[in-house]
Amino acid sequence: MKFAISAITSALFSTGAVATTTVADVERITVEGQYLSVNQSNSIKTPTPVIDVPQSLTIISAEQIAERGITQISQIVDYTPGLNTSQGEGHRDSVVFRGVRSTADFFIDGNRDDVQYYRSLYNIEQVEILRGPNALLFGRGGTGGILNRVTKKAQLGESETGYQASVTSFGGYNAQLDSNIAISNNAALRINGMYEQLENHRDFFDGERIGLNPTLHFEFNDHTNIDLSYEYVNHHRFIDRGIATDDNGKPIEDLKDVVFADRDNNYHDVEAHVFRASLEHNLSAGLKLNVSGQYGDFDKLYSNFYASDYDQQTNIVTLDGYIDGTQRDSLTLSTNLVGEFDTVGIEHTIIFGGEYIATHSDQYRFNPVFSSTGSDKEDFIASRPIALQNFVGTNAYGEQVSVEFSDLNDDTRVDLDVLSFYLQDELALSEHLNLVLGARFDRFDIEVFNADPNVLETRKRVDEQVSPRAGLIYKPADNVSFYVSYSESFLPRSGEQYTDINGNDDKLEPDTYSNQELGFKWDVHPQLSITAAVFENSQSSPQTADNDPATLDVIDSEISGAELQMSGLLTDQWYVSASYSYLDGEIVDRNGSTGRTPRELPENTASIYTHYEFSDVFGAGIGATYQGESYIDNGNAAKLPSYTRIDASAYYKFSDHMRIQVNVENLTDTSYFPNAHSIHQVTVGAPLNAKLSLIGSF
Repeated sequence: MKFAISAITSALFSTGAVATTTVADVERITVEGQYLSVNQSNSIKTPTPVIDVPQSLTIISAEQIAERGITQISQIVDYTPGLNTSQGEGHRDSVVFRGVRSTADFFIDGNRDDVQYYRSLYNIEQVEILRGPNALLFGRGGTGGILNRVTKKAQLGESETGYQASVTSFGGYNAQLDSNIAISNNAALRINGMYEQLENHRDFFDGERIGLNPTLHFEFNDHTNIDLSYEYVNHHRFIDRGIATDDNGKPIEDLKDVVFADRDNNYHDVEAHVFRASLEHNLSAGLKLNVSGQYGDFDKLYSNFYASDYDQQTNIVTLDGYIDGTQRDSLTLSTNLVGEFDTVGIEHTIIFGGEYIATHSDQYRFNPVFSSTGSDKEDFIASRPIALQNFVGTNAYGEQVSVEFSDLNDDTRVDLDVLSFYLQDELALSEHLNLVLGARFDRFDIEVFNADPNVLETRKRVDEQVSPRAGLIYKPADNVSFYVSYSESFLPRSGEQYTDINGNDDKLEPDTYSNQELGFKWDVHPQLSITAAVFENSQSSPQTADNDPATLDVIDSEISGAELQMSGLLTDQWYVSASYSYLDGEIVDRNGSTGRTPRELPENTASIYTHYEFSDVFGAGIGATYQGESYIDNGNAAKLPSYTRIDASAYYKFSDHMRIQVNVENLTDTSYFPNAHSIHQVTVGAPLNAKLSLIGSF
């Protein structure tokens, strides 16, 4: 679908055309069926109702996360329009925001959280997903959207402990504790903790996750409060890169039980210590100061073997691999001044902010060397199991082989300093018309030392970028808004993980992204919302010209689409959330359009989740998610088939403080392949499985 936003703008306001956005999900307050509209977003950073935000936005509350049995971000993505998941090489969250894959556009309490790992949800109050480029509030990246987790904070005057214990049909189990303690009239302590033993349907898979997050809240007076937090993260898991595809580029179902890995040396370890502090001070009735800081120290190791090629005629798979380590510490300091005032009859909500980020990151990668080939690849028979264990095995030709990670691929030391300033004004021009204008300046200063003994060089680059944002909101009624918006973002040539600026990357300007969006939001009643939007995301990528290295080719590409979502109560007992999205794009190179479709871009996705309360003590729900077929690679040589997965849930309430709950995934035991990393690394979806939970408080 190709369309020109500029041609639709006038029609939006003259005809009331309805297009797409994401609305805030309905927040479940208790299991009895009381619902409230979520109308505030932490990531917006101003006291702006969601209906007045000229951007697609979805909010999932902690209550919804518990009710749906959600334990990982991918389960939220499955039911969010405009998003789908990527494999992330089996060791990291990877989300495709409107056709743009990202492993770094994650934030926590508005601070960047870009280390590659699987994020826990045990200490999360709500998850916010904004779509479309928007560097004004978040800086670099966010090229298709961002995902922000809002952590639970200690609450004054409350002493209560919540708990959750779960066991899965695969044999995994999970325990969570959430305890809030009122220390005094102006101080409170909250402790969130989690332990999870991981199991799934794939051979050799195991792991554990540990999380501990104490927080303190102090209220010095009516004008000033502070929150302090420490989080400990310790995760370990087996790495599964999926299965191979056949000669026609389709996942081979006959191999769906084969794990292409070394049983002992496909693993991921991450340990982190994260400190957070935030200060909020009301300078006057209409002026508020927010100051926050975050320091994180991450130590991560990722070891894996995977299928890099497959011969269907001989059933021989070629294994490759690497071991990759990252040690990163990062300090983020940010300040926001938010003011609300009137000038000559115009109401203003202004945010002026600044941010400083200092990051040091050491990363290395070693490739394997097989004794039989002297290279990083070796052939094995694609059998269950693959004949490779603890670096020793039998290759496809009956030879005993060994392997070790001894070939240095890269070793870099990165120092990054980012300084940012931004200003945005939300103007209420009249009773029915609002205008949002703003811009952000970023100075991105990177220095990379290449410690490879064969290179030993230091490269530097400084990028200075201005990212504007504008939106116009028309409100014919308090519960209805139409909007048109434009926003920009950028991504430096060091990429999401800024590991290097090799080749020409230290000479090239950043890729830039822009988003044009038309949207509609309607709060049908306080517990039911409908949203819609149409959009175009454009990318401009400077590249060195083939015919003259001293000149540049600027390659422009575009992804367009539409989203529709309804969420809320149809009756006092019946809750429904339904969504649909359409995406269309084409790969463009220096010669123009290629006729190929970008990878991981399903044209159609849809989901529905409905929950009904049959009595005061019993309720049940059912959901379905559909993903259309998509290409695994940009060459369009391999494809993921479409699928529909059905999920279900039910609970029984013993008392106001205890309930038992069951969540069933893939109720019809459908065989499906939700995502992939490359042609021969296709994820195998889980078969029918269930989780039984006991949830309560005291």
